[in-house]
Amino acid sequence: MKEKKGIIFDMDGTVWDSSENVAKAWTVKVQEAGFDKSVTQDDIKSVMGKPMDVIADTLFTYTRKGKQRNALREACENYENDYLREHGGTLYPDVFETWEKLKKNGYHLYIVSNCQAGYIEAFLEYFKVPWGDPSCLIEDIECYGNNFLQKDENIKLMAERNKLTKACYVGDIQSDYDATVKAGLPFIHAKYGFGTINVPVPVIEKFSDLTDVVKEVLK
Repeated sequence: MKEKKGIIFDMDGTVWDSSENVAKAWTVKVQEAGFDKSVTQDDIKSVMGKPMDVIADTLFTYTRKGKQRNALREACENYENDYLREHGGTLYPDVFETWEKLKKNGYHLYIVSNCQAGYIEAFLEYFKVPWGDPSCLIEDIECYGNNFLQKDENIKLMAERNKLTKACYVGDIQSDYDATVKAGLPFIHAKYGFGTINVPVPVIEKFSDLTDVVKEVLK
């Protein structure tokens, strides 16, 4: 079988930081729902990377669990996607330049996130990133909101679906590492992101370090 090396990326804290605009979008919907509350950027950063139902249970404790909380979560998710499609987020330095180099060096690039359906697409549309087939910069995407699978299952699914002979996951928080280990793949820590890892792992201090680090991880 011909060798096919893939790099699977987390989104928040790895590729970009959307927390400021997500907080703005969520605050709009929380207040439209009649709650005298706001969602801060720190609130969003504290739950980045978790499944959306867990985020809602953490941030919306003032709602009734069940229909009320679910309705607010869904309203926030949908408006967030629309808001980010228009306003974007803060891209980490050299992401696209590094992706282009990795693609040129023969790596296949993918995104797997715990986000809601449409979130990754909002990112790709805002930055006009081609995606969806082997000729594109990002070949395939998957998320919790599409299939309600946990991150380890989606990482494994991505590798299997694209018939990767070698693959790694790039993420920034402990749960990213835990999911990657469970999926049976090596992990690269985006140290500039939102979290720390409790064991020694390959590290990138900035996104552009990936071109060198991945050579060792997927050699």
